[in-house]
Amino acid sequence: MALEATRKKRQLRGKAQRARRWTDAEVAEAFTRLAARNPEPKGELEHLNDFTLLVAVVLSAQATDAGVNKATRSLFPLADTPQKMLGLGEDKLRDAIKTIGLYRGKAKNVIALSQKMIAEHGGRVPSTREALQALPGVGRKTANVVLNIAFGEATMAVDTHVFRVSNRTGLAPGKTPLDVEVELVRRIPPRFMSHAHHWLILHGRYTCTARAPKCPVCPINDLCRWPEKTM
Repeated sequence: MALEATRKKRQLRGKAQRARRWTDAEVAEAFTRLAARNPEPKGELEHLNDFTLLVAVVLSAQATDAGVNKATRSLFPLADTPQKMLGLGEDKLRDAIKTIGLYRGKAKNVIALSQKMIAEHGGRVPSTREALQALPGVGRKTANVVLNIAFGEATMAVDTHVFRVSNRTGLAPGKTPLDVEVELVRRIPPRFMSHAHHWLILHGRYTCTARAPKCPVCPINDLCRWPEKTM
C-alpha cells in the first residue's frame, strides 16, 4: 500500500510539472501578491557585516537559520573580521559552532576562507561570483546570497525551499537547483528580482511547507498547479 501511494504521488507530481506553464502575467501576479504582503523581505540569518553574512551562509548548509543564529550570537561579536576569526582559531571556532550540523568541516572552511580573503582580497568579501566560489566552503547558492544581500545584485539563491516551491507550484520546474535558478531568472520580471529569492524562501518556509502546506491561506493558491492542494 505504501509503495502504491508513493507511486501515485510521483505520478501527480509529474502531472504538475507537465501542466500548462504559468503565463508571464501569472508570474507577475504571483510576485505582486508576495510583494504586497511583505514589501521589504529580509533574510533570517543574523549578521553584523558582509564577512559575518558570508560565514553565516556557509554555516547554514544543511542546518536551520535558527540553529545558526543561536551559535553565532556569541561568536560574531568576538570574530567579525577574517583577522579576528584567525585569531580565534579553529579549535575555539569549532567549540562555538558545535551545535550546528557538520561543524568540524565548517570550522575548517571558515578558517581557510578567512586566510584566503586576507591573502587575496585584503580581508574584504569579494564581489564577484567567481571569486566567492573560489573560497573554501562557498558554493553557488552561498555566492548568490552574498551577492544579493551584500552587493544588491539581482541573483536567485535556490535552497531547498525555493526548489520545492518552484517545482511544486509549476512556477519553474527543474531537476537541479541550477535548472530552477536559470528558469526563475528567465521568468521573473526584473522589477521583482532583487527580493524574489527572499519571497520564495519565506513562502516555502512558512506557507508552502514540505509537510502539510498551508494551501487555504496561500496568496497564490489559484495560480499553483500542484494537484494535491488541500483547499
